[in-house]
Amino acid sequence: MRMIGREAIAIIPAAPERIRSNDAHYPYRQDSDFHYLSGFGEADAVLALIPGRQHGEVVLFCRERDPERERWDGPRLGTDAAPATLAIDDAFPISDIDDILPGMIEGRERVYYHFGRDPDFDLKLMGWVNRVRAMVKQGARPPHEFVALGHLLHDLRLYKSPAEIKLMKRAAEIAAEAHLRAMRATRPGLTETAIEAELQHTFRRHQAVASYEPIVGGGSNACVLHYRANNAVLRDGDLLLVDAGAEYQCYASDITRTWPINGRYSPEQRALYDVVLAAQLAAIEKARAGVPFLAMHEAAVRVLTRGLCRLGLLKGSPESNIKIGDYRRFYMHKTGHWLGLDVHDVGDYRVGEDSRELEAGMVLTVEPGLYVSADEKTVEKRWRGIGIRIEDDVLVTRGDPIVLTAGVTKDPDEIEALMRGDAASMATVVVPPARAKRQPAPTTPD
Repeated sequence: MRMIGREAIAIIPAAPERIRSNDAHYPYRQDSDFHYLSGFGEADAVLALIPGRQHGEVVLFCRERDPERERWDGPRLGTDAAPATLAIDDAFPISDIDDILPGMIEGRERVYYHFGRDPDFDLKLMGWVNRVRAMVKQGARPPHEFVALGHLLHDLRLYKSPAEIKLMKRAAEIAAEAHLRAMRATRPGLTETAIEAELQHTFRRHQAVASYEPIVGGGSNACVLHYRANNAVLRDGDLLLVDAGAEYQCYASDITRTWPINGRYSPEQRALYDVVLAAQLAAIEKARAGVPFLAMHEAAVRVLTRGLCRLGLLKGSPESNIKIGDYRRFYMHKTGHWLGLDVHDVGDYRVGEDSRELEAGMVLTVEPGLYVSADEKTVEKRWRGIGIRIEDDVLVTRGDPIVLTAGVTKDPDEIEALMRGDAASMATVVVPPARAKRQPAPTTPD
């Protein structure tokens, strides 16, 4: 509110419910910006931030308590309990928003809002503003400027508070346990679906959900960057790439590991795996305050290209291949992204013409990979169909980077030992189950 100023109002609607089919809904997930500012997990709500308003600067419109509807849909917080529970100034019934919100907009010079995100709500907002404009002759002062809220709000979300980091560590622990469970369950003859089920079991056991649709790709399916089918049979001798994260209280984790379906890497698989692991470690080393975001990608590309040249998949020098971009045949994506309430979280990657410098409190992924298509005719057959990615979640600090997802091994020897069932081969993540509550209350980052 200090950033938007006393002459402005910010209006943020909750995410609408979405129909999956007929009268069945998708599982409800709150809009990330709305959650960030309110901690309120219900639909049919609007948050208004009104700096300097005498009768309260933070106002929520939400559904009232309704015993009959709650019998079908579950408990609601209601307007009476909302101020104390959510630490806001006031709450009004959502059914009264047409009568109340235009009066709050009147007299404000600017409206901060996410235009284009929800076309139906765009029309409602314009209707409220037009009602104020229609009363100009009676002395009303309508806003004369609409400003994109994301420019300010998304920059705030880029810097994680200690409370947010605590939730992200929890999400990372749950995801790490899920990957370890999936590794132990993997064997030839199972389907990718069966391994996905192991992941989902762990997520739900700890009151989390998948932070995105899991990628479980065996063999050449690992070379499909956003593989979705997850239904092929796992074959002896292939690798399995699993890209899956847990979302805990709306905060995401994002992990990728690649392991041998039969428990042992072939020489070619191990050679490429070692290159990707070395690239990831080089990139993580660059995840430091004051270093440009792009430096991680550049470090990974150098290591990957040198490895590809050494193994004979690229011809010529590493420098010439980087210059002409020939490495992109095997590595076609960037090395990381912001992470937070969204798995591909908000925040600018560039400031002006320059790559943004990393600062303490930012959380990002580091995820180099190599993908040799099954029909890549420029390399020997023994390399074809191998896809490898290694991804971790990293917290930037004032000192060394902290790998939040270190609870699941990426060392190839440890992975093989884990799949053999060597109990003493490595430490495992133990995530204590969350205590169930009779009526979960809406949560804030604190």
